[in-house]
Amino acid sequence: MQTGGQGRDKFIVNPRQSPQTCFACHVQTHAEFRLPHHHQVLEGRLHCGQCHDAHGFDIHKPKGGLALSRLNETCANCHREQSKAHVFGHEALREGCVACHTPHGSFTQKMLHQRDANLCIKCHAQVQTTPGEIYFGNERHTDYIRRGTCWSAGCHTAVHGSNIDPRLRY
Repeated sequence: MQTGGQGRDKFIVNPRQSPQTCFACHVQTHAEFRLPHHHQVLEGRLHCGQCHDAHGFDIHKPKGGLALSRLNETCANCHREQSKAHVFGHEALREGCVACHTPHGSFTQKMLHQRDANLCIKCHAQVQTTPGEIYFGNERHTDYIRRGTCWSAGCHTAVHGSNIDPRLRY
């Protein structure tokens, strides 16, 4: 975005002062911050520069403001509890936080891509042997799924990882 300066300075902006500068080009992102569950950028509690670095890429050839390899590290700056090392980690963390969460805003609590067990089924493939029945591995989950999400039903609450062997939890 051109700021009115001269030469190289015409592209210098300070997103801490006004995220509106970023939103002039990133219209979709601005809309995401208006969803019911979002990071508090519009409220002034966060700014774009806390997650995105405007340096390190060519402004004339933008590809994105955050490398996927640094995504978990960036989220961990604020979400320390969820990013702690666990003996029994959740495989999704290797893919990055965005495997389950949207980075800017969402219609769902916890900024999840989906609000129900479909989020889990995306990776934890179900094997259906009987119509209307849901199995994961050899365990019948039909009644559990009807109670809500895998975690809100009170079963798999340590979705980011645990230091307790999953076989000993139940």
